[in-house]
Amino acid sequence: MVHIEVDESRCDGFGFCEQAAPEVFGLDDDGVVTVLLDDIPAELTDKAEAAARACPVAALRTGR
Repeated sequence: MVHIEVDESRCDGFGFCEQAAPEVFGLDDDGVVTVLLDDIPAELTDKAEAAARACPVAALRTGR
């Protein structure tokens, strides 16, 4: 399984992650990314990693 780390101080709320993987990412009321799942299941791994790479400010990091 994959785990996503968020650097909230870097997030500018573009929402590319949420658009790419809405099952995994959301934006809170302040426009900061939130991870909806503690551990990403195998069937969403590729989608979550691609969404993290799409972040223009590198606020997301994946780990196994």
